[in-house]
Amino acid sequence: MALQLKQQLKLSQQLVMTPQLQQAIKLLQLSRIELVDLVQQELLENPLLEEAENNESIEKIQKEEDEFSEFKVEEESLIKNAEWENYLGQFSSFSKDYKELEIPEEILSVEARYAPKPSLEGHLLWQLNLAPFTEKQKEIGREIIGNLDSRGYLTVNTSEIASSLDVKEEEVEEVLKRIQQFDPIGIASRNLKECLLIQLKHFDYDDPILNLLVEHHLEDIEKRKIDNILKKLGISKEKLHEYIEILKSLDPYPGSQYSNEDVVYISPDVYVFKYEDEFVILLNEDGIPNLRLNPLFEEIEIKRGRKKKNSSKDIEYLQEKMRSAVWLIKSLQQRQRTLYKVVESILYFQKDFFEKGVSCLKPLTLRDVAEYIGMHESTISRVTSNKYISTPFGLFELKFFFNSGLSTKDGSNVGSESIRARIKEIIDAEDKKKPLSDEAIAKRLQKELGVSIARRTVAKYRAALNIPSSSRRKKIF
Repeated sequence: MALQLKQQLKLSQQLVMTPQLQQAIKLLQLSRIELVDLVQQELLENPLLEEAENNESIEKIQKEEDEFSEFKVEEESLIKNAEWENYLGQFSSFSKDYKELEIPEEILSVEARYAPKPSLEGHLLWQLNLAPFTEKQKEIGREIIGNLDSRGYLTVNTSEIASSLDVKEEEVEEVLKRIQQFDPIGIASRNLKECLLIQLKHFDYDDPILNLLVEHHLEDIEKRKIDNILKKLGISKEKLHEYIEILKSLDPYPGSQYSNEDVVYISPDVYVFKYEDEFVILLNEDGIPNLRLNPLFEEIEIKRGRKKKNSSKDIEYLQEKMRSAVWLIKSLQQRQRTLYKVVESILYFQKDFFEKGVSCLKPLTLRDVAEYIGMHESTISRVTSNKYISTPFGLFELKFFFNSGLSTKDGSNVGSESIRARIKEIIDAEDKKKPLSDEAIAKRLQKELGVSIARRTVAKYRAALNIPSSSRRKKIF
């Protein structure tokens, strides 16, 4: 069979993700704080963008976009009118209101005002260097401190440390005992029992029964086997209560207070509050600059089809920055409109929630909202990602309002979040001396709500709420 090359024309259509479309999609799924950072970065990088004091209409933006489609730069006029000194001095995210502001030298820098959070390793090494150790002991101490986990427990055996440093295990044990007296007390313990015993000794709880409780009965306390403890130790229930209160005052994870995990603060993207008999939706635009095109370029002459050869690169650069600026402004406005529509539809479908609370939350899917506002499901998914809404009943993620449903006897559906809320209410109101089992909670839900729910489903919802089992919820005293 002969092979041959041919040329032929083929007309086809395909979807292409342009950079502008990718930017618009990215804006949809950003949280408010991430959006503020992105806009501030664009203000720094794009000279045609500026923070405006008053709102400008989308019609003006559209008009400027048409006018800037083809233009010629008058270099002499640009150089004459540009206040480059002020521009370079204000190469930041601040608006023109701040151009007269001078920062006094007395004001401390950010680095000087905010000290870094101390780490567990740094805190212990600081104490190690101050303690009367020999250089050899300090080397052992650094090896011990370097093998602690986030809870403050030693993760290797003393024999391994001795082998790696070529020292005797007795020397490692001696240094370890001294480090365990560092702040926080009980650090570098090898297990929970050792940690608690060190703290009992340090705080002068010289009671053999306390030591016995830690050494042999921690598991019995965890499993609420009180009768077994009373029988073996021969003490009264009141005395055991006192001992357990002492144990509860100790710190089982001494290193956790130096955790490096940063606290994440959530700022709502939308507020929904009730005014008289109506609900009002208010977008949180705090910190989001109101953008406009820089007035510096308003006097540039526009003549279609006439460009100077020596300024073609300038024209191309400005056209690119103009298109980027106009697209960002329009994308931000479109993002806010889409977010408002989604919240408005959630308010429509979940009005009972905003009136009465979580127990009245109904089943809702992304498709329901997408069909209601005439958008694609993927758009709704992006809009609801990393967004939070402040309601009369607290702060919730937008994804919270989308939940599956369980069928009832009358054919209606009850939202899974409503079931979870009811499970929590039942457990909060139960007799702590005789907590309800998952089977008992399932029967109660079937009786109250008419839903067919299995015991394992109740257990799954209870675990999702971080509620322990009935045996662990039982009140000992």
